[in-house]
Amino acid sequence: DGGPPRNAPAAHAHNFFTQDGTPPAELLRLGREQLKPYDVEIRAVAAQTARATAPGFTLALTDSTEITATTLILATGITDLLPDIPGFRELWGRGVYHCPYCHGWEIRDQRVAVYGRGPLGFHLAVLLHHWAPGPVLCTDGPAELDPTQHATLTQLGIQVLETPVAALETGPAGLQAVLLADGQRLPVAAVFARVAQQQRADLAAQLGCAFSDDGIYVKTDAMGLTTVPSVYAAGDLTSPFQQVVAAAAAGAGAAAMLNNELIFRASTTPH
Repeated sequence: DGGPPRNAPAAHAHNFFTQDGTPPAELLRLGREQLKPYDVEIRAVAAQTARATAPGFTLALTDSTEITATTLILATGITDLLPDIPGFRELWGRGVYHCPYCHGWEIRDQRVAVYGRGPLGFHLAVLLHHWAPGPVLCTDGPAELDPTQHATLTQLGIQVLETPVAALETGPAGLQAVLLADGQRLPVAAVFARVAQQQRADLAAQLGCAFSDDGIYVKTDAMGLTTVPSVYAAGDLTSPFQQVVAAAAAGAGAAAMLNNELIFRASTTPH
C-alpha cells in the first residue's frame, strides 16, 4: 500500500452502509486494525513494476526489494486529472466533488455548479438537478451539447455558461463561488466536476491486461479476473462507477475468486 487513498482530501466518506460520514483516514485505520488477526502482511511501499515470471509474477517495490506471487489482485486505483484552475485542487474533495451519490444529499436544495461539457457534463447536471434543482453548468468553453441535450437542460431550468472558468473563490468556510473570465461571480455551495482520469499505476499495462475502449479502465469479468490469467483487479481502476462501497464489494469478490483458484490449484496439482 503506497497510499494515500484517492479520497484522502475528503473530510468524510458517504454512501457506505454502516460507515456513512466516516473520515477516509479512519476507514483506512479500521481496515488495517481488523486485518491484524489474519495472516496478512501490510507493507507501506508501492509496486513500481510487474512482470510475469514462472510460475507467477514478480513485483519490484519502491524500497528496492522484489516479491513474487502466483496470483495478483490489482487495486491501485485511478488518478483524477484536475484542471489548472486556481482553487480547484485545493478544494478537491472539500467543496469540489466528482460523485453526486457520495455528496449529493449533503448539498441538497442549495445552489451548485457543474463543471463539465458534452454528454458527461450533461449527465452530471441532470443528476444534480434531483438534489439541487437548477444547477448551473459551467462548460469552460464550448458546451459540446446536441440540440436535444440543450432542450432538456432548458426544460429543467439548468443554465449553461460557456465562459471560461477563471478561478474558484475560497473563504474561511471553504468554497464561496465560481469566478468566470468575464467577471461573473456565481456563489455556490459546491461544484461537481467531470474530469479526465488515468490509471494511478502502470502495472496492469505492464502485465498485458486489456483495457476498456476508451483506454482508461482495466477490463475484468464479473468476478474481477482480467484478461491475464491469475491477475485480478478491483475498485476504481476497473470502472467509472467509483464509490468506496463499490470498491470494497469488488475487492471481496475478486479475493474470493482468487482464493478459489489457489485452493483448486493446490488440490489438483500432483504432489
